[in-house]
Amino acid sequence: MKIKLAQRIAIMYYTTKIKTIFAISKRSAAKQAFELFCTPYSGKPKRKAPPIFEQATELTIIQDSLAIKGWQWNPEVSNDKKILILHGFDSCSYKFDKYVFPLTKLGFTVLAFDAPAHGISEGKRVNALQLKNTILNINQLYGELYAIIGHSFGGLASALAIEELANIKKLVLIAPAVETIRAIDNFFSFVPLGNSIKNEMIHYIQSLSNQKINYYSTSRAVADYTVNTLWLHDEEDWICPYEDVKRIQNMQLNHVEFYITKGLGHSKIYRDSAVKEKIFNFLLD
Repeated sequence: MKIKLAQRIAIMYYTTKIKTIFAISKRSAAKQAFELFCTPYSGKPKRKAPPIFEQATELTIIQDSLAIKGWQWNPEVSNDKKILILHGFDSCSYKFDKYVFPLTKLGFTVLAFDAPAHGISEGKRVNALQLKNTILNINQLYGELYAIIGHSFGGLASALAIEELANIKKLVLIAPAVETIRAIDNFFSFVPLGNSIKNEMIHYIQSLSNQKINYYSTSRAVADYTVNTLWLHDEEDWICPYEDVKRIQNMQLNHVEFYITKGLGHSKIYRDSAVKEKIFNFLLD
């Protein structure tokens, strides 16, 4: 992954700032590091809405005083089942425009929401607990949901939410963020703050949620519930490495089906026609 000059300068700035704060207050430094960890690195670039979004009913959820924006598409002939699509970190709902029409043709009502700090939703940062709560709110206000399709960070939050949603019948995980500790390690490899600050940040996360860091794990959640799950992952995914998937594969859970690709990486996988066909068939089965 190539880092642009502006990104290198920003990394140097935040590294110096957080290390300076750490000398005064470990908790304050941990908080600053966590906020940076939860901030989309591309900001919120303006994107033109795909045509299918012009045909949607616009929705809004107020959560933590933020307007979380979404869309709903209704089929001509409904099967009375609602599906929620959730994008990944530093992404937006627009990127899943090619899923909407096929799903409505199959009779599904389709919902898509931009996560806090993403797309056209308000906010500056987001964490897994926030996005999990967003899913719970969507289900309460616009559900009950039949299924969720979650990519990357959206997959992790979906798996966490499903533990509290008895109505969900199917979950599609596309290259989910498997282990949060892996994401933290990756973050600290780019922002070299050192192990002391990393450990303090982990303690800080645990204090916010009263959960151990291994709670934020797709593999843990999937092993704990029995919802029918399709897990799609690419062997060459370097963002959410396939290596992390192998442990849950080896558990041979009856409710989980794996579909492994090669050469699609982390983002091309959800655009692949064979992947989309696999997902649509799974949701209909």
